[in-house]
Amino acid sequence: MNAPHEDHANLDTYVIGVDYGTLSGRAVVVRVADGAELAVAEHPYTHAVLDRQLPDGTPLPPDWALQVPADYIDVLRIAVPEALARSGVRPDQVVGIGTDFTACTVLPVLADGTPLCELPEFAGRPHAYVKLWRHHAAQAQADRITALADARKEPWLKRYGGKISSEWEFAKALQLLEEDPELYELTERWIEAADWIVWRLSGSYVRNACTAGYKGQLQDGSYPSSDYLAALNPDFSGFVIDKLDQPIGQLGDRAGGLTAEAAAWTGLPEGIAVCVGNVDAHVTAPAATAVEPGRMVAIMGTSTCHVMSSDQWAEVPGMCGVVEGGILPGLWGYEAGQSGVGDIFGWFVRTGFPASYAEEAAALGRDPHEHLTALAAEQRVGQHGLIALDWHSGNRSVLVDHDLSGVVVGLTLSTRPEDVYRALLEATAFGTRTIIEAFETSGVPVRELIVAGGLMKNPLLMQIYADVTRLPLGVIDSAQGPALGAAMHAAVAAGAHADIRAAAHAMAKARPAVYQPDPERAAAYDRLYAEYRLLHDYFGRGANEVMHRLRRLRTEASA
Repeated sequence: MNAPHEDHANLDTYVIGVDYGTLSGRAVVVRVADGAELAVAEHPYTHAVLDRQLPDGTPLPPDWALQVPADYIDVLRIAVPEALARSGVRPDQVVGIGTDFTACTVLPVLADGTPLCELPEFAGRPHAYVKLWRHHAAQAQADRITALADARKEPWLKRYGGKISSEWEFAKALQLLEEDPELYELTERWIEAADWIVWRLSGSYVRNACTAGYKGQLQDGSYPSSDYLAALNPDFSGFVIDKLDQPIGQLGDRAGGLTAEAAAWTGLPEGIAVCVGNVDAHVTAPAATAVEPGRMVAIMGTSTCHVMSSDQWAEVPGMCGVVEGGILPGLWGYEAGQSGVGDIFGWFVRTGFPASYAEEAAALGRDPHEHLTALAAEQRVGQHGLIALDWHSGNRSVLVDHDLSGVVVGLTLSTRPEDVYRALLEATAFGTRTIIEAFETSGVPVRELIVAGGLMKNPLLMQIYADVTRLPLGVIDSAQGPALGAAMHAAVAAGAHADIRAAAHAMAKARPAVYQPDPERAAAYDRLYAEYRLLHDYFGRGANEVMHRLRRLRTEASA
């Protein structure tokens, strides 16, 4: 599907990367020759995340997280032309556009790609909308998918660490079937948003290999069998054939040319290369120079996704998937992650930042996060006397259980906001160490951690991660890692670089080992981490089911 290689790699040739995040979309204009980022523009989604009610006021149950697909088109209409205008680049100098998306973010559409929520008669039906990656209301379906696969010894289960997540395609589709069978029947395509936006740009529906493998349980060319699906629910037997299956496009392939409609939205030339879709975390790895085994990239924002490539295949407990060529051709691509990181810090600022602190922060010219970080940085390791579990949005890896919830142990009447804030920062670092240890003990070595995403701007947080993991920590030298990665793949799709490794050699940027672990602090964190693991296993591995009981009580009370 790649276009023939042409010598586009010069100072007058550019590509555009569009990164669709949880709350906004960002467009970046990138020079093909050296990865220079000429301009960035961001457009917040008008409807943000629908987790309490639909636009018409229809209430939503707990654990729902929906979005409006028209918000994604607005990014193309607003952010792309704005970035292009700021860059000073002429439209005719742009040879390709690439996109990435949060995943698994899925929506039900008609055969022509029309989302069901855009049909007036379904505007008040929750299941007609986009289910965002952090929609966790399909946990019961995910548990059944896992239990049945385990009982039948389905070979694909081990590729996902032994558990299927409520965030993924099959669990969310089964929830749609069982809770709104009419809409399930009307759904002609169950599609990743990553592929839907490429369809809208190019006129071609190509299912990208990344989401198909990691979120759609496509392994060795096959999905779960219709016999297996029928055992879950007889009406689910035809799901793959009827609603999911589609030709697979490899990463960096050309999906098609920009349509006239999309050219009018973006201000870009009709016919330029539109790259096959990709996932925000996975597309960042080559942008962070992680094109060889052993370099784990942590993309840290509202959540964290950990991705790395290896020449070794292993069954890593609780991993979100391992896919051959899922990140880079010729290597096994691994994914793990934490469902809440920046979201947890944001929650605490919204709920635990008193007026006196707000006044002090304003006087010092700091925002709440900067103020709490500065106060927390004055502490020694363990001084606050707290330990926290980072499960406010459930646990993605290694427990794969979104019915788990957050914990803070050690609170006293003298505990201050900065104490809790630092404990939450540390908890997310402990969660990352748990993931790294799962890889290491499974025979997949992790030699370096590279951080991308907005949270890399917090030096205290970065040093905590280096100390907790005892790894050198590098940072991507770009504030727009996913968008840069999407642009690099667009350069490949346009024929400007031969493959993604060549594009990474020319365009990627990272600063290795910016933060080094401090032996004294690392030793102190070892002691705290031991306490974290005690709580982690006690609440997360069945010794105490209180979190699940509380979740059931909440669900019953909300009914």
